[in-house]
Amino acid sequence: MDITEAVAQLKQKPGFKDNVGMILIHNGVVRNWSRKDRSDVSALEVRPDFDRIEQLRQEYLKKEGIFDIVIKAYEGTFSPGDDLLFIIVAGDIRENIKPVLADLLDRVKAEAVTKREIA
Repeated sequence: MDITEAVAQLKQKPGFKDNVGMILIHNGVVRNWSRKDRSDVSALEVRPDFDRIEQLRQEYLKKEGIFDIVIKAYEGTFSPGDDLLFIIVAGDIRENIKPVLADLLDRVKAEAVTKREIA
């Protein structure tokens, strides 16, 4: 995903100027170590549940102050440093946007993405 292009597309949507005062972006990347025990990781297999991701996106679009949410999840085997997951949340004020990004990210990772580390 090209973040600059994605933000430019958001800015072209009708109502953007009237409804957006903040855009938060999450860019998840593959680490070269395991969160579990910090052992070496050479690759990561990822399988997103795209239908569940869209269900979550639709749920969080209904939250107060949210203008739009863009989620791009990648599937396959990835090396350390590769991009895995982008979440962009655009909305009115930080008090509405920050918790949506945090909660949505946690739920996508818990409910819609399976991963397997390769040593």
